[in-house]
Amino acid sequence: MNYLAHLHLGGPAPQQLLGSLYGDFVKGSLEGRFAPELAAAIRLHRQIDSYTDSHPLVLAALARFPQARRRFAGIVLDVFFDHCLARHWGDYAEQPLAVFTGRFYQVLLAEPELPGRLARIAPFMAADDWLGAYGDFATLEQVFNGIARRLSRPEGMAGVMDELERLYEPLMADFRAFYPQLQRFAAAQRG
Repeated sequence: MNYLAHLHLGGPAPQQLLGSLYGDFVKGSLEGRFAPELAAAIRLHRQIDSYTDSHPLVLAALARFPQARRRFAGIVLDVFFDHCLARHWGDYAEQPLAVFTGRFYQVLLAEPELPGRLARIAPFMAADDWLGAYGDFATLEQVFNGIARRLSRPEGMAGVMDELERLYEPLMADFRAFYPQLQRFAAAQRG
């Protein structure tokens, strides 16, 4: 799962929202580094990642990609699943996507001490509505280009949009089968 799904699954309180995103930017032990609610949200992020990475529906979705893409298929699928969630947000959430993302951006920009790279990208994330933009399939190309710039082998992302166009319907079906199960898992972990 990528940013939008983690935010949706992590809980609505400000510290839960922040921790849901921090999970992609904070590594290592959490002991003594964060307030309890924030640390719990980071731990939930990690649990969601573990659950997702080992789930049979996700493994089947990853197997749809050509062998040459397998090394990067997890990254591609995470971003694509955020597209699926944004596109069909009303099926999984009660409030409109723009309301959800707007509230999150307020929380994000009000936080004075964001970790590492998140501190640098947060203003751009909010100004360009990265989360809402996931609903537009064409936006994914920009996302993948940005990811490729951070990879040691950026050529690993070449041609990914063509593959996603071919796999769009089966991967969407995989998302629709998997996401309700992930929602139940996350809700149970949050207690």
